[in-house]
Amino acid sequence: MAFPELLDQVGGLGRFQVLQTVALVAPIMWITTQNMLENFSAAVPGHRCWVPLLDNDTTQAGVPEDPGPEALLTISIPLGLDQQPHQCLRFRRPQWQLLGSNATATNWSEADTEPCEDGWVYDRSTFVSTTVTTWDLVCDAQALRPIAQSIYLAGILLGAAVCGLASDRFGRRKVLTWSYLQVAVSGTTVAFIPTFPLYCLFRFLVAFAAAGIMMNTCSLLMEWTSAQAHPLVMTLNAVGFSLGQVLTGAVAYGVRSWRMLQLTFSAPFFLYFAYSWWLPESARWLFTVGKLDQGLQELQRVAAINRKRAEGNTLTMEAVLSAMQEEPSGEQAPTRLGTLLCTPGLRLRTCISMLCWFAFGFTFYGLALNLQALGSNIFLLQVLIGVADLPMKTSSLLLLNRLGRRLSQAGSLVLPGLCILANVLVPHEMAALRSSMAVLGLGSLGTAFTCVTIFSSELFPTVLRMTAVGLGQIAARGGAILGPLVRLLGIHVPWLPLLVYGTVPVLSGLAALLLPETKNLPLPDTIQDIQNQSVKKVTHNKAKSSILKSTRL
Repeated sequence: MAFPELLDQVGGLGRFQVLQTVALVAPIMWITTQNMLENFSAAVPGHRCWVPLLDNDTTQAGVPEDPGPEALLTISIPLGLDQQPHQCLRFRRPQWQLLGSNATATNWSEADTEPCEDGWVYDRSTFVSTTVTTWDLVCDAQALRPIAQSIYLAGILLGAAVCGLASDRFGRRKVLTWSYLQVAVSGTTVAFIPTFPLYCLFRFLVAFAAAGIMMNTCSLLMEWTSAQAHPLVMTLNAVGFSLGQVLTGAVAYGVRSWRMLQLTFSAPFFLYFAYSWWLPESARWLFTVGKLDQGLQELQRVAAINRKRAEGNTLTMEAVLSAMQEEPSGEQAPTRLGTLLCTPGLRLRTCISMLCWFAFGFTFYGLALNLQALGSNIFLLQVLIGVADLPMKTSSLLLLNRLGRRLSQAGSLVLPGLCILANVLVPHEMAALRSSMAVLGLGSLGTAFTCVTIFSSELFPTVLRMTAVGLGQIAARGGAILGPLVRLLGIHVPWLPLLVYGTVPVLSGLAALLLPETKNLPLPDTIQDIQNQSVKKVTHNKAKSSILKSTRL
């Protein structure tokens, strides 16, 4: 392979790679805050109907005696199923009989109640404001809250498809720079939006660009480092997501207004947009699409940053052409989306890679959304989720280097699947054991994310890498949308959701064993490289078989 030799000459893991990793992982932390933002900005505080006796000073003054706020609440708001004041109904007229010594909570009929015609009163002890309090997304309008979340996920889904193709067509750095600007502008606009439909629209645009940031960050990290350093930089990339969860909980604890929180999480992207112009385009991509002059300039620039200026000066166009002469140019290699599904050497890789991405998104989001049922301090809970995720993701570096990509990918999916399936058999009375199995399963899924990010990037050639990663992101987001819906099966059979959540990752992990091992192999640049790897593997297996036969004789 020609490009790995050129990269080693200018430095595959040096000062430039350190600076690039810092510059790219910092935005990953902040884009994670956008993904987790609605845990806080769209939180549903306690609420009740607005009633004159409690919330209108003039009406209160007309009450002959002051029975106290609790008594006024009793005669104004009926009790709900949880024996707390109803959140969506109020009495048409004060029910004074409920203050009698022999009165019970059932001394009224449904005909005495009405919806909250005059709005709601919200508990603002935890949040100053949320999107729910701003647009009254409660009671009959409560479905609008999950719709907004689905629209955001749809934005990531569509962004993954479009940005993957755009990156392979126009370059990684250009799409990344545009994505930074789009998040900065759209996210800042959200903070000042006056209507809910516009809020959904601009959150969609944020999500669209978030997909471009996540995908192109991964690609640039992979394509500017040597094969041996891929696990390290991608583990650092995955750690960025964990730190982003910690950052989300910490910042949200200090900023309790949703508009200020949205602005706080969006403003840093103006800085990222400004310095992204310093980032070099992927020289590997430039060579594969035939832009040799620009690719040579980027290599010499990296050599200077890595303090290998002399080696960079020896890189001439003649040297590059000599090194690249055995590789077909980008123009000779088909780069259409259908190539991934029609080329024999790529079809199996594409299908299984998408299956692994789907299993991660489906299982993780299906289970993680149940964490709200814990009823804990949501700020602390968000921080703890990120902290617990760190050791599992960092340990994946050791697994990838020792076990290889294929076994690590399979194990990181099979293990959480088995933990989930085990919970089907564990009685609900053994809460500690069930919780331990769930934490182990979620932690292993963090490892699965790191593995599938690295593995899928190494399986595909440069001319199609971002398209393949985009398909993987689509599969993951599709799984994320479907995952929570599976819980509806529990209405009919309580243990069926866990069975589905456990079976999908187990089957996906076993399917990953069909993929080729890519540990310490140089990144393929063209489809021909994939075919050459397959030929070498067959030749190696035949030679190994011949040696074994001769040894037996």
